[in-house]
Amino acid sequence: MSSKSLVWLFFLAMIIGGTAAGIYFNESSASNGSAANETVQEDTGAVNLRMNHRSHGTAGTDSAGAAGEAIPPSPSPAPKASADSAQEKAAVLPQPKAGQPVKGFTLTAMESDWELFPGVTQAVWTYNGTVPGQEIRVTQGDFVRVTLKNELQVPVTIHWHGYPVPAGMDGVPGITQDSVQPGETYTYGFSADVAGTYWYHSHQESSVQVDKGLYGALIVEPKQSELPDKDYTLILDEWMKEGGDAHGAHGSGSMNEDEMMASMYNIYTVNGKSGSSITPLETKLGDTVRLRLINAGYLSHGIRIPGEFRVVSTDGQEIAEPAVLKDQIVTIAPGERYDIELKINSPKDFTIDAHDDNKYNDQLVIPVKVSGSKGEALEVKDDQFTSFDLYHYGKPAESDLSKVQKFALEYTAVLNSRVDGNGQVYTINDKVFSELPALQVKTGDYVKLTFENKSTVDHPMHIHGHFFQILEINGVKVESVIMKDTVRVKPGDKIVVAFKADNPGNWMIHCHELHHAAGGMAQQLTYSDYQSGYTSPSNAANKPE
Repeated sequence: MSSKSLVWLFFLAMIIGGTAAGIYFNESSASNGSAANETVQEDTGAVNLRMNHRSHGTAGTDSAGAAGEAIPPSPSPAPKASADSAQEKAAVLPQPKAGQPVKGFTLTAMESDWELFPGVTQAVWTYNGTVPGQEIRVTQGDFVRVTLKNELQVPVTIHWHGYPVPAGMDGVPGITQDSVQPGETYTYGFSADVAGTYWYHSHQESSVQVDKGLYGALIVEPKQSELPDKDYTLILDEWMKEGGDAHGAHGSGSMNEDEMMASMYNIYTVNGKSGSSITPLETKLGDTVRLRLINAGYLSHGIRIPGEFRVVSTDGQEIAEPAVLKDQIVTIAPGERYDIELKINSPKDFTIDAHDDNKYNDQLVIPVKVSGSKGEALEVKDDQFTSFDLYHYGKPAESDLSKVQKFALEYTAVLNSRVDGNGQVYTINDKVFSELPALQVKTGDYVKLTFENKSTVDHPMHIHGHFFQILEINGVKVESVIMKDTVRVKPGDKIVVAFKADNPGNWMIHCHELHHAAGGMAQQLTYSDYQSGYTSPSNAANKPE
């Protein structure tokens, strides 16, 4: 990822038809009214206000770190809102319970220059001046309050990926709030009741804004748990170096769109750094190390882990009785998270690296330094590694979801793509977002969804606001209880998932290869017994993907 103006010239040619036809919010599918069980933010009176922080700034939160260069224009620049306007019919801000610890953060969306590796500096968009943005790390049971300040020239939001926040806090413009305009602020609040590894990112034109660096980690540590000796968050991503393979990709008539992108995105990073700039993990013999792997990019990455380890959770959800693995490759799709626990039982240094068919894997190498190793490295043989199989892992068990006999909603989403006009669109049941009716449920319903991929590329499907259980893959029952919020659906796969409708609201279901979502692969999920505190105005520049 990077400033990537070249890739967007390409996408204007390839998917503008799909974006225009598919993804912009269909207002008629939203519910209106007032949210239940939410109270008003104390310091704003009645609604969540968007204030001009240039004239109403909070002490200690002055504008800082803006790049000297002019920012590239947005592909779809938004009209600027009046500086002191309040957000119309915004969702009211949840408040902490009496005595609940409150953790407060300010995230400033801003222009920055970011060095990916020596000699390559990109103009990026950041939260708080770094890629990734500031890590939000709290303890289970805390109330989290985050103020977003927008110092960019385009509107932004924050979506809490995978976290079951109240619907009004989900950060999807045109569905839960208006996008936050340049010069304004917006406050999010939610109770951190579910431990695990999550992340946050902009959901306004996210295929552009996440691509430019607007993301960070959300870590909720369990309230009562033995902490590892070392705990590292590792966010994977891809960027495009200007002058790389872009022109060659454009000139190759034999490449499809996804193959072109794989050539154009020619820098792989971990925590915003590539190759020799990736920060080594410091350990010592006997340490228990937790690795929180988050994929914020658009490619799936096979991460090779030498020695013994366990996969203790996926998408923030613990795996029951995870067995010890040895020398395996764990593939992480866009939007997914995997928590790896390993024991440092050798005094030798080693590396954790990418090992799959992606083109620039030599850049994605994470050094692990063991104190006292004297530089001696662990010998690793490529042929000894096998692929981790999530669906045959963990203790076999029945759950409430696996015992459900009758579902209130059963729906099959056939995932595909087609050329439409001048561009390629990505479809669910041969329709794009604006053509698809919202899936209707009510609180307490059990829902079964089948994702069937009839295309030639992966589709990591993400459901907002809910965890789902993987019931079947290609007709075979999954015996263990695997709970997720994002699932990689490979070409030819048919994956059946189920969840309980236990978080009332208006939600999104979409592919987290965000270019596919922008091209139409998204659908709404709405609760018939939910009344939203937000109504999308007809003149707002809201782009939920």
